[in-house]
Amino acid sequence: MKRVNLGDGRWFDSHKATDYKDDTEWDGHNHISVATGDQWVRATLWHTASGAWVLETDSPYETKYDYPVAESDAFRWLIDNGHSDAVPKTFLKEMEV
Repeated sequence: MKRVNLGDGRWFDSHKATDYKDDTEWDGHNHISVATGDQWVRATLWHTASGAWVLETDSPYETKYDYPVAESDAFRWLIDNGHSDAVPKTFLKEMEV
C-alpha cells in the first residue's frame, strides 16, 4: 500500500487507484502537457478505490492534489487527454447533444 496524502488527514492508496496521465503535444521543441499547457508541469487524474476523483499536478517544485474533482470535470479531463475509453458511453452521448 502506498498512501498519497491529500492533507487534512485525507489520503488514498495509489496501488488500489487507477491513474490517467495527461496527454502531450509536440510543439516542435518540447512535449507540452495538454492538461497544464506547460512542458514542466504534468498532471495525473486518479480514480480512487472509493470512487473519488483526484487531480495531481506535479512540477519540479511541488506536487499538489485537487480533491474532490467533480465527476463531469473528470470525464472532460479524460476526454481531453486521450482517455475517452474510460468515460461512460452515456456521458459521451450527453456531450454530443
